[in-house]
Amino acid sequence: MNVNVNGRQLFFCSCFDISFVIPVLILFCSCHKLQESLLSSASGYSNYRGILNWCVVMLILSNARLFLENLIKYGILVDPIQVISLFLKDPYSWPALCLIICKCLALLFYLWLQGTFGERLGTFLHLINLSTILCLPVATVLFVSSMTPVGAVFALAVYTILFLKLYSYKDVNRWCRDIRQARARTLARSLSYMYYFIFAPTLCYELNFPRSPRIRKRFLLRRLFEMVFLMQLLVGLIQQWMVPTIQNSMKPFQDMDFSRMIERLLKLAVPNHLIWLIFFYWFFHSSMNFVAELMQFGDREFYRDWWNSETVTYFWANWNIPVHKWCLRHFYKPMLKRGVSKRVAQAAVFLVSAFFHEYLVSVPLKMFRLWAFMGMMVQVPLAWFVGQFLRGNYGNAAVWISLIIGQPIAVLMYVHDYYVLHVQGPSAG
Repeated sequence: MNVNVNGRQLFFCSCFDISFVIPVLILFCSCHKLQESLLSSASGYSNYRGILNWCVVMLILSNARLFLENLIKYGILVDPIQVISLFLKDPYSWPALCLIICKCLALLFYLWLQGTFGERLGTFLHLINLSTILCLPVATVLFVSSMTPVGAVFALAVYTILFLKLYSYKDVNRWCRDIRQARARTLARSLSYMYYFIFAPTLCYELNFPRSPRIRKRFLLRRLFEMVFLMQLLVGLIQQWMVPTIQNSMKPFQDMDFSRMIERLLKLAVPNHLIWLIFFYWFFHSSMNFVAELMQFGDREFYRDWWNSETVTYFWANWNIPVHKWCLRHFYKPMLKRGVSKRVAQAAVFLVSAFFHEYLVSVPLKMFRLWAFMGMMVQVPLAWFVGQFLRGNYGNAAVWISLIIGQPIAVLMYVHDYYVLHVQGPSAG
């Protein structure tokens, strides 16, 4: 038998026509095989770059519409002069700057304490000095009327960083004395090295920091350009987008109109989250890399892949590496060494973080509401729930939802209370 398949002549004996022809036809003519659809998890397909690009395009288009709607409704609200008034009430009074300069006195006093007194008395005076570092700016903010909330936040943040750095400095020197490292006292008293640590982008003290071989000028200029550009972008987005949305949210909160409150919350969630993401890049990438490059500080791990977080604990351990290292080194591990369980130690870390979050918000606003504190403490049961019941993409989605929705809730709570206390209260009286 003579069979033509794809232009080729195949010859078979007549007795084997059926048994040979059918397999050959299947081999040469079949266009199907056993396979899964690409979007099925069993297919093993993972190249979704086109879908990611589509999401980015849709995000840009949707936000462009919102931005255009904002311009049509409110006009141009960006005012650079108004930014200066956020830091200064009186151009001849600079309380926040004076407060920051005073930290140098606290630092010099601390260095004097290190080598003047014995271990016990020095530790006692060290605790008093640390308490003063936290309490002095609070008293200044509360009793100096020319201090603005934004200037107070900046000053308190500087003093909080100084507090954490000096706590680490004291711990490391104590550890070095315990293991009798002869060089520890000499290096610990070095004023220039101490000031290097104070300005370095880290909270954890070491006797020898990793150093980069040289300063890369192009890298430095790129980071500087990013810092300037993103700062202008942040100010513009806050003035043009967030402020009108927050102002329009006051009436639904006063009337307790829950449907309108939820609508305002969701409307605020988009600009708030976008501003938070830009701030993250501005601070943890551009600014900290700029400082690190300028000081030739070698450890540039300021963040990890928190955007892939499948649990709440993974997010908090990876989005702010300097704070995470400090908590792990000076708080979490010492508690474990004292026999405290991991769950209790983790809850204690969240408790300390909640205190500092509330400290940096309530004091500048001059009101005690605990919204930031409760927002941080809610992370403990949320972390347990996500870790127990959600996995993979579901856990990652839960982390993103908590970030997108949780922050604007706290913003609206504080703004509403501040409006009632400082705006509506005086006008009503």
